Amino acid sequence: MRRRLVISYLLLMVLVLIALETPLAATMASRETERVRADRLADATRFASLAGPALRDGGPGPIESELTSYDDLYAISAAIVDRDRNIPVSSPRWQASPGTATVLDVALSGQQTSAPESVWPWTTDPVVVAVPINDGGEVLGAVVIVTPAGPIRRAVVAWWLLLALAGLLAVLACVLTAFGLAGWVLRPVTELDAVTHEIAEGDRGARVQHRLGPPELRRLAASFNHMADVVSDVMDRQRAFVAHASHQLRNPLTALRLRVEELGPSLTDPDGRSEHRLALEETDRLALVLDALLTLARAEREENERVTVDAAAVAASRVAAWAPLARHRSVALRLATTDAPAYAQTVPTAVDQALDALIDNAVKFSGAGGSVTVTVARRDGGVALEVRDSGPGMTESQLGQATERFWRAPDAQNVDGAGLGLTIAAVLVDASDGRLTMRPGESRGLIAALWFPTPTLAVEPAEEEPAADLRPSPAR
Repeated sequence: MRRRLVISYLLLMVLVLIALETPLAATMASRETERVRADRLADATRFASLAGPALRDGGPGPIESELTSYDDLYAISAAIVDRDRNIPVSSPRWQASPGTATVLDVALSGQQTSAPESVWPWTTDPVVVAVPINDGGEVLGAVVIVTPAGPIRRAVVAWWLLLALAGLLAVLACVLTAFGLAGWVLRPVTELDAVTHEIAEGDRGARVQHRLGPPELRRLAASFNHMADVVSDVMDRQRAFVAHASHQLRNPLTALRLRVEELGPSLTDPDGRSEHRLALEETDRLALVLDALLTLARAEREENERVTVDAAAVAASRVAAWAPLARHRSVALRLATTDAPAYAQTVPTAVDQALDALIDNAVKFSGAGGSVTVTVARRDGGVALEVRDSGPGMTESQLGQATERFWRAPDAQNVDGAGLGLTIAAVLVDASDGRLTMRPGESRGLIAALWFPTPTLAVEPAEEEPAADLRPSPAR
């Protein structure tokens, strides 16, 4: 943007300079030519006053010595031409030029003349001046002076170079002024862009200085800050409401479960006991949903503090933690990784909570006799973790909705879960500047892949906070 503004200012300045300096350059060339022409006309007029006797009497008289001295002193040739176009007297280096005949015709008609009108740097023809020689009103001949154009061209070029230097200095001053002006105008826009990126990356406290730039941009910066304050306040209120509501509902829910549980021994009817068991399961399910909401609220409130963790070690610990449940469901859970550390830079608990969600999903939907493989590798300048299962997988449309809150696949409505596990994983991965992708397996099943950036500096890995034992069951 700044470059485009500077180019616009510069183009306008160049057009103004061209409009001003082109006629000025032409005027200087004409003035320099006119100066030489006036000087030569004065010399020719003096020679014409001395050439009368030479043309009347037929002798050279004093005019011959005058022309010779003039040629020797100034290197300018001159000649006396009579009415028959004969040359009775001339300087030693006299040589007619292409424009001499035309100028001589005008001079023999009784008028003094010269050619060309202006000498330009690219012209080579000399300046020819002719003055008639009169005697009692009768034209006896003419004095012709031929001046080389070289000195005039050099003088014109010198003036033009001076103009070009002045124009260059003006352009340089324009560029410096344009950069300053563009910087003053665009500084609020640049800062607005930077603050927008900071807010998008999680720094909701970033604001724009609203005392920079033109008044219109100052008002824009103030409006942006007000909007950011309103949005931040709304987000804080929303997350606080979710966290408080989830927390406040836990106590009455726990009390309700205890009361329902105490009703169990008093039920003797088999149908009543079945309903009693279903009621307990629903309260457990509701408790799981509330815990997941609390976890999601905490994840979204994270201010992007980064820690360095060994993703390979975290993956090994999560596979070991889920191994008993996998054995209970007859699912083969294994870890495919090297013993070398694989350091990743993430927000706290991002790796373990994301793996918990993905492994829980994979074990749950693989079914008895299925298999789940967790892989850790260095890839694309970061650390990649993949969870492959042998379950039924998901369609393309389902993959696009899998990270939505409370979304559950049509064929998984009766499977335990709150529908928030993948949402929490996506929030944590995004806050870590990582990626969460899911794609169908080669033959069947699903491949859920995590990617986290590596630390920019070699630092010791931070201690991972123990993951909440929620065992979220995200929807598929």
